[in-house]
Amino acid sequence: MVMDKYATKRFDIEQEDAIDTAVLEAIPFEYPDSATEVVYETDEFTAVCPWTGLPDFARLVIRYLPHHSLVELKSLKYYLTSYRNVGILQEHAVNHILQDLVQLLQPVSMVVEAEYRERGGIKTKAVARWERG
Repeated sequence: MVMDKYATKRFDIEQEDAIDTAVLEAIPFEYPDSATEVVYETDEFTAVCPWTGLPDFARLVIRYLPHHSLVELKSLKYYLTSYRNVGILQEHAVNHILQDLVQLLQPVSMVVEAEYRERGGIKTKAVARWERG
């Protein structure tokens, strides 16, 4: 009988508490009634599969209507980079990012969208939305 040499192969992964929310910073937005849409995009978002530790690469888009705050971009870059070795489901990652940014910014509305590169013949797109109620 041939043994699957990959059956027990795993890479070290970090838990979700490794996501660095403390690095996020808000800066004042001076035009709260302007209906300005802010869009941040990156093709370099990376997290890992929580079961195998294999990387998941995505194009990430964060779109929001600010109320009184914007996210400081350097802090956003460090925050997103902290996902690099975190084992998190793709659908959970967009919701985690959405929750963290909504808590920080209290925007009028926000959408976080991740389009993951194909793996195993399946391409995933996950979208999380929030609107002030």
